[in-house]
Amino acid sequence: MRGRQTVRDMILSMLAIGGVVFVGYLFIPHSEGSGLKAVDYRSSAASAKRAAPYPVLAPEGLSEQWKATSVEYNQDKKRPKAWHLGFLTPGGQYAAVEQSLEPREKAITDAVEGAKPEGTTTTVGGQEWQRYQGKSYRALVVQSGGATTVVTGTAGWDELTEFARSLR
Repeated sequence: MRGRQTVRDMILSMLAIGGVVFVGYLFIPHSEGSGLKAVDYRSSAASAKRAAPYPVLAPEGLSEQWKATSVEYNQDKKRPKAWHLGFLTPGGQYAAVEQSLEPREKAITDAVEGAKPEGTTTTVGGQEWQRYQGKSYRALVVQSGGATTVVTGTAGWDELTEFARSLR
């Protein structure tokens, strides 16, 4: 008889604890979505545009579905001044613009692991952007104003092209 009471008490205790955990789960806030925090890049872009020796590009006119997730302007004397701006696309993929005074091939290999030219181009704003495919990233690349601009990410060609079109 004593053995049954112990098992019964243990089961009742577990149900009581489970009920408390369930109620806590319902009322304690928890994160939703991708877990990525959106950043405001506009002031960083304005600062980079003043400091960079090339025309820094940032998007204008993208829909609210594009979420900026990372921004950085590197002024380290050891590396050429580099601009980075990353986004979560409407399709849930990653897209970024990388700009620097690095030579074209170095800029591409830094941005896209295993990058190989596709042999095709995409015209954006009257400029021919070279297409590259890497292991998991792809890229559109153009050189102008002394800088190499790489639009890269896991996003498809359509979203990367839309992103490149928005750069001003």
